[in-house]
Amino acid sequence: MTLDKLAVGKKARIVSVGGMGALRRRLLDMGLTPKTEVLVRKVAPMGDPMELHLRGYELTLRADDARNIEIENDSLV
Repeated sequence: MTLDKLAVGKKARIVSVGGMGALRRRLLDMGLTPKTEVLVRKVAPMGDPMELHLRGYELTLRADDARNIEIENDSLV
């Protein structure tokens, strides 16, 4: 499952970060690294962007970028 599919109020753990070159580097620099727990706080009315809470701060991310982040949410609620 990818991060853009995670519902508001749900938590998940990042498994891998896709993308190539500068996009992947930018996602990793923002703290979106494997094993990081992420909570979806809000999603804009049209579905883009989404507000995330991770590592003690809020991050706004476009849905296109969130599609590059694979997550697992089986054990987290």
